[in-house]
Amino acid sequence: MKKIINGKVYNTQTAKCVGEMSWGNMSDFAYCNEELYRKSTGEYFLFGEGGGMSKYAKSSEQNSWGWGEAIIPMTLEEAKAWAEEHLDGDEYEKIFGIIEEPDTTTRINWTLDADIVEDLRQRTVDTGVPVSRAVSDVLRAAGYGKK
Repeated sequence: MKKIINGKVYNTQTAKCVGEMSWGNMSDFAYCNEELYRKSTGEYFLFGEGGGMSKYAKSSEQNSWGWGEAIIPMTLEEAKAWAEEHLDGDEYEKIFGIIEEPDTTTRINWTLDADIVEDLRQRTVDTGVPVSRAVSDVLRAAGYGKK
């Protein structure tokens, strides 16, 4: 499908399909298919199609709806939101790159009793939970922090 919107060309034949989702069966009136495309300019758009009860339905006569399709230009933020809702994490990161979570830790120096430190180290060996995580968990359980 090719469409010109606000003086820009959106063409499913020349853009790259980077994600897709569909629900229902093509014979169902509620069937819907959406494909996220990226143009060579880096712009995103959505191509959607569906039956008479889908959001892409077109009026075919009075009180009658049939198959319809549309192209919807999207900002980067809208494309990311669509991908978050409809794709799995690996598909999302393939399109938009690896998501790095912010480091929410702060480094501090504490002096603790030797037996506590040894117990923490042994628990790390036994459970695989780092000392810093174990201490944070204990403090949270005691009511500190916001998580």
